[in-house]
Amino acid sequence: MKFVFFVHSAVSDWNHGNAHFVRGLMSALTRMGHRVVSYEPRGAWSVENLLRDHGVGPIVDFARAYPEIDVRSYDPASPSLNDDLAHAVAGADVVLVHEWNDPHVVNALPPLVRAAGGIPLFHDTHHRPWSQPDAIARFHLQAYDGVLAFGDVLRDVYRERFAVEWAWTFHEAADVERFRPLDLPKTTDVIWIGNWGDEERTQELRDYWLGAARRFPELSFAAHGVRYPDYALAELAEAGVEFRGWAPSVHVPAAFARSRVTLHVPRRAYVQALRGIPTIRVFEALACGIPLVSAPWLDSEHLFRPGDYVSVDSPQAMWQALHRFATDDDARAEQAARGLETILARHTCGHRARQLLEILAELGSAGAAGSAGNREDGTGNGPRQRADPLASEAACT
Repeated sequence: MKFVFFVHSAVSDWNHGNAHFVRGLMSALTRMGHRVVSYEPRGAWSVENLLRDHGVGPIVDFARAYPEIDVRSYDPASPSLNDDLAHAVAGADVVLVHEWNDPHVVNALPPLVRAAGGIPLFHDTHHRPWSQPDAIARFHLQAYDGVLAFGDVLRDVYRERFAVEWAWTFHEAADVERFRPLDLPKTTDVIWIGNWGDEERTQELRDYWLGAARRFPELSFAAHGVRYPDYALAELAEAGVEFRGWAPSVHVPAAFARSRVTLHVPRRAYVQALRGIPTIRVFEALACGIPLVSAPWLDSEHLFRPGDYVSVDSPQAMWQALHRFATDDDARAEQAARGLETILARHTCGHRARQLLEILAELGSAGAAGSAGNREDGTGNGPRQRADPLASEAACT
């Protein structure tokens, strides 16, 4: 099959964590024998910031790491934009449109995809349906054949708040072709890879992370990320944390490999309301074979086994756990092996690619059964009737 993706950017993950999973998903689909094309707007803010701060080097690194991904761009300001989009989706069996796209593009694509005989799906890996519902309300979601949401609670938000019946939980996962254990010498005890948090977890970072650095000055602490205000950089320096700037996603496995332990400090939205949705870094860290200690976060969907990572209920417990893994080689190896085992068994991009094919088969079966009539009478439920996209070619596994 031919899959076409519309994303904010595939070439840049500068302050753009959505790129990690979609890259891995596209790569997995190509390994299964499908054709994949990714479209992104020229002038995307992630790309512009990347070029301003780091030049073209990280984009070259991306191309070397993902040679199988066919990335193309379009001009969002072009007077012929709709014609350009129609050309982009010509011959596509499935078009996945990510939530982080301009509303005009999101709303223009479904009829163009349908006219070309394809299936349009809306893909969300962000918390805006809960935190900024007005932004999502600008999208004509009823024009899509379904929504892929990265958690049960977000799927339910789409169903209940936006009247989208055909919605599936479609979690992120680790791209284990790139995120894997590497045999490199350890140079750092505790590594944090992430942004400061836009006041969504500032106090938690101070308590769980910087508190540990102050408690154990004999350990080496380091951080990678962007959007650290001056006051945050001053706090890191005062706590003895070395700030190393942004790390392109393709370099993160090496950063994990050179470190003894990492930590997960979720944004408040994923603790208070969007329970069960881990950040992509949880999947990636465990895939790289590094122990992970998490600040309070509820795995309500049971994505992980108890003990795949260490969950703590207080800053003091976090400090002690970080110290243990930084100083105990046996404990570190045992913990790392357990987390990696679950990733390889359940949470790779290959698993998600196969799930996507199952969703497409479900849509095809429902359409063949005549469920699509619901859309025709204006209720907006069920997929429009169409040929099963998997009927003419075997689903790859």
